Amino acid sequence: MLTLPAVAANVSCTALLVLAPDGRCLWSNVAAGRLGVRPDELPLARVEPGGPAVEVPWPAAEHATRWLQVCCHGVDSDGQPLRVYEVRDVSAERRERERGRNHRWRLARIEQLAKVGTWEWNVATGEVVWSDVLLQMFGLPPGTTLDYPSYRQLVHPDDIGLIERTLETALANAAPFSYTHRMHLPDRATIRVFECYGEVVTGATGAPERVLGTAHDITAMRRAQDELTRLAERDPLTDLPNRRALLARLDNLLASGGGRSGALLLIDIDNFKDINDVHGHAVGDDVLRVLARLLVRHLPAGTVLGRLGGDEFAVVLPEATAGGALAVAEGLCNAAVRSPVPLVDAGLRVTLSIGAASLTPGDTRDVALAHADLALYEAKNAGRNRARLYLPEQYRHAVQRVNVVARVRSALDERRMRLDAQPIIDLLTGEVVSHELLIRLRDGREPELAPADFLPTVERDDLIGELDRWVVATATAALADPAAAAAGTRFDVNISARSLESPGFGDWVVGRLRAAGVEARRLGLEVTETAAITNVAAVRNLAGTLRDAGCRLSLDDFGAGFGSFAYLKHLPFSTVKIAGDFVRQADRGGADPVLIDAVVRAAHGLGMRTVAESVDRDALVPALRRLGVDAGQGYHLGRPVPLDVLLNRVPDDGPVALDAPIRHPDH
Repeated sequence: MLTLPAVAANVSCTALLVLAPDGRCLWSNVAAGRLGVRPDELPLARVEPGGPAVEVPWPAAEHATRWLQVCCHGVDSDGQPLRVYEVRDVSAERRERERGRNHRWRLARIEQLAKVGTWEWNVATGEVVWSDVLLQMFGLPPGTTLDYPSYRQLVHPDDIGLIERTLETALANAAPFSYTHRMHLPDRATIRVFECYGEVVTGATGAPERVLGTAHDITAMRRAQDELTRLAERDPLTDLPNRRALLARLDNLLASGGGRSGALLLIDIDNFKDINDVHGHAVGDDVLRVLARLLVRHLPAGTVLGRLGGDEFAVVLPEATAGGALAVAEGLCNAAVRSPVPLVDAGLRVTLSIGAASLTPGDTRDVALAHADLALYEAKNAGRNRARLYLPEQYRHAVQRVNVVARVRSALDERRMRLDAQPIIDLLTGEVVSHELLIRLRDGREPELAPADFLPTVERDDLIGELDRWVVATATAALADPAAAAAGTRFDVNISARSLESPGFGDWVVGRLRAAGVEARRLGLEVTETAAITNVAAVRNLAGTLRDAGCRLSLDDFGAGFGSFAYLKHLPFSTVKIAGDFVRQADRGGADPVLIDAVVRAAHGLGMRTVAESVDRDALVPALRRLGVDAGQGYHLGRPVPLDVLLNRVPDDGPVALDAPIRHPDH
């Protein structure tokens, strides 16, 4: 009797075909008719009894294709071997499988394109399933079995705690989570950075069942961010912390409080502008780079050196005392002197001026910088190439300087500056050959300030350039006065080193004279010897402009500084004014008459006139005549009088008009 497989017999949707050994169909069920299958049309030869089921395509209506699953069972019927074939329509199942495969393929492709991998953690079993893309990001082959302990071995040790705390909190609150961590690849030489997001899936009771997560490889992004951060905080020329980073470090030190000590150094390269002007900005950049490396080598551990800008550096010294900070600063000055900056043909010796300030509880950044800057000012004022420590009296001096500058500024704005005129007398004829105009502050305020009280301070401020132009403009307006023009009056005015360095100053002077209709020969400019020898190129340029126009240029206080006769050869002055230190004892023998004689001979030989300053005694006049001095100036020959008195006019409180726009001295 024929016995059909139990499983198949109970499935009404399964077609059953019983075939004899010769292939004849001995029996089929109703489902076979519904499926429309016939033994001669099915590839039954591919299906072995007891073997795996085979899926075959089968034509359907409207040229569609169905998929049939065929399996075979061998049975015995009264000693006759038969084959029973089960045939099922598995088209729907196949479509589901295809959809699943397509979904997984698309997911894998999306992960690859987005550089995002996925993972799933079964909370109950502890099993973690990683996507193939994520495994590849980890440097592992697709399909690798990776349990949590193995994964934990790859995570950077410093980040394990962060991950576990984050997951613990997420499980406790059933909340979304995120974290970023570093991970070693299996070679242990490569570290990658992953940004992870995830959520907790809970069951019906609200208990966590699964955790789903993503991991995005942000290594390149993090590297770019780190580089941008570095660039934002580093000086591109020296690779030191820039102003922003250095001041942040100073803020942190001041904010730490607790009575901790510390100090700040401000470092300035002496005469750096001259280095750029003489050797070029490329050499100036080399100086900055070399000094940056030098300073780092000679600073104690734990300090922060940065570049504030230009030629100015700063050092934050945590835990340093005032004495310790000054010792560090002096060590840096000495190191710079001992280490010339190499050039193509020689070494360039560079010196530093350094201001040191202790940091005290309650100080702000601005206070610390102001104190160190005041100490730096003292170092420069003392002659450069040295360090100075901030002391409270420096603040008082600074206040005094600020008050002096403000007072001069107010006097200039309120038309309270005045000029006195002191005659310069020809020693042979007794005639007045010119008048030197001397600036005076007459603002009615106490205490009264003589020129020696305010000019040195103003000369260190940009105001000096404006003051110089006011003097020249006032002198030009006075020379244009009809009475002064008829008398052929001449004036000489002093100009500062700041105006001397201003490229457009000479053209501005000539332009003022031409606009006022004043002959250029009636105005002379005086430059001190000290300013001249430190600005030789600027003197040449100014002298050339004035000489071409017909103006005079005098070398003032010759012999008072560190000059020599060599400068007379190279600088085209029209007049040399002999310093009063040589003149006061010229009638009493000694070295002074010898020096005056040498100056006169040199000046006359170069076509220059000579003027003796500080002629305050009658006996000096014949002595100077015998030495060949052309003219003299001093209280014996004529005291200064207000310019308005000289011109016999009422003082004019109106402004001396300056042509607009006024070019800044540095332009």
